[in-house]
Amino acid sequence: MSKLPKIHARREHHPDKSFKVETLEIEFSNGNQRTYERLCTHGLGAVIVVAMRDDDTALLISEYAVGLHHYELGLVKGRLEAGETVLEGAERELKEEIGFGARNMIELTALSLAPGYMTHITHVVLARDLYPEKLTGDEPEELEVVPWPLADLHTLVQRPDCTEGRSIAALYIARDYLQQETSHA
Repeated sequence: MSKLPKIHARREHHPDKSFKVETLEIEFSNGNQRTYERLCTHGLGAVIVVAMRDDDTALLISEYAVGLHHYELGLVKGRLEAGETVLEGAERELKEEIGFGARNMIELTALSLAPGYMTHITHVVLARDLYPEKLTGDEPEELEVVPWPLADLHTLVQRPDCTEGRSIAALYIARDYLQQETSHA
């Protein structure tokens, strides 16, 4: 394993109130020096939730995605709020976006978006044993809930409205976790 580079200097600038850019002066163990910039996210990270309606079916949402100006099919997700644990944030997002809580939740892993230049982390949570409970969220419109069989992820990822990498990765991670859990039972 390589030795981590030494950070000689850090400078922050805020080109916009939405994000912060950090400039790092780095020296590698071989003496090479470089200047890097990275986007520093505000907050505590995010959650993405694989909500299981039953043992075989995940609940997706269709939500407007301004970046691509279309409706995107993906998973419940959102930022963690101050004082929340990962599982508390996942539970809140479930209730806000699809009107369900979960009696059984487990954090499966954490994913980065672009580790070469971003600090953002998204925690992948599997939610089972759902029950109806709705909280008011920040969505501008009601989200359509779309049940999808985990056995048919190949068809899902071929759709032009399912392109978000975190949702796709989280679904495959959850499917593999559930298959492994079943094989050990």
